[in-house]
Amino acid sequence: MAEIKFADNYQDLSQQHGVDAGFQFEFYCERCNDRWRTRFKPYRSGQASGWVSKAANMFGGVLGNASNALEGMAQAGFNSARDEAFTGAIEEAKSHFHRCGGCFQYVCGTCFDGGKGMCFNCAPSVNVAIATARAQGEVQGASEAALEEGVVRGRKHDVKREQQLVCPQCATETHGAKFCPECGTRTAVKPACTACSAEIQAGAKFCPECGQRQ
Repeated sequence: MAEIKFADNYQDLSQQHGVDAGFQFEFYCERCNDRWRTRFKPYRSGQASGWVSKAANMFGGVLGNASNALEGMAQAGFNSARDEAFTGAIEEAKSHFHRCGGCFQYVCGTCFDGGKGMCFNCAPSVNVAIATARAQGEVQGASEAALEEGVVRGRKHDVKREQQLVCPQCATETHGAKFCPECGTRTAVKPACTACSAEIQAGAKFCPECGQRQ
């Protein structure tokens, strides 16, 4: 049999044995991964072997010899029958897929620019490129506008006022709230030393002014 030239963008779904024996091949686009299958072509020898094997099981192995003989014939003829079916499948697939002149991958008609002989990865559509660039510009413009708005809002915050981010009573994070969301302790006022009333940092064990243990 003549040599068979083919690519790797296919899956062999053929079955050699059983009542469902036959040949079928699935090809796929190497750009978008859309798939196309050939029509199922029965493998009569394999199917006959499958039916006789089923009958032999039903009748307690009486047809065992015939089943084995048919199985041997099916195995012997499978490879040549598959090659013949595969050659036909390749010819069918040629009407569904095109080889890109740039990357040499096989792609479907949707992904192929027939005028340029290339897929849209190698020869992008100008209209698609324009729409993509416009969308990217829109995102960039919106991001810049949002940044400017954030700067305006940030200038309204009181950045000079000291804030307690942790409750001095229970150590819960307060995120600058005036009262602790866990225990209700007022956090806007710094704690004072019990001995000299000097302001001390939250969580300090000793007063930095007089050394009194807190």
